Amino acid sequence: MALLAWGAALPAAAQAPKIGQLEIRAYQPIPKTKTAVQLTSDSALGRNLRREVMIRLSRRGNEVGFSGGNVMRMDVQYIDLLGDSGITRGPVGGRDQNFDGPAANPRPEVPGIRIERGGPAPMSGGPTLRITLTLYSTDGGKVLWTAAASCYTQASMAETAGTLMIDSIFSDADRNRIADAGCPL
Repeated sequence: MALLAWGAALPAAAQAPKIGQLEIRAYQPIPKTKTAVQLTSDSALGRNLRREVMIRLSRRGNEVGFSGGNVMRMDVQYIDLLGDSGITRGPVGGRDQNFDGPAANPRPEVPGIRIERGGPAPMSGGPTLRITLTLYSTDGGKVLWTAAASCYTQASMAETAGTLMIDSIFSDADRNRIADAGCPL
């Protein structure tokens, strides 16, 4: 019983949508105030997708910048557990040169974690890109809006998949919904 109560008490942002779906929780519509978009983990992929979010916000009439106004935290994770190296990519394992550009300021390196294949690869699945956006108000840090989306995608298509997911999120961002994430075929 305690586990059931604990699961029900988890915040909406902690419960990720299925792969290929997006979920928006609009506690209120995204305000037209200035919005700063901050990455939780710096990478070239994250910076490129943050730029796409800032473009979508400005199209909505928001002033965007790197400081001031409300804060939108953006988490971009690309994970390839079945990759050739056997090492996860992203915040847990080794660095991938495709995502850490020359101006990257990533978190300190953690010891590499080997993940070996333990049998046949699953029929579905593969490398996954997840994007989570959480908008906080500047007065009190209240969560105003969240969105999460994920897609299976190869490293060479990660930025395109991310842009398509961001397009899907901002196509109707001001209401609660679960929808297709717009993953590339």
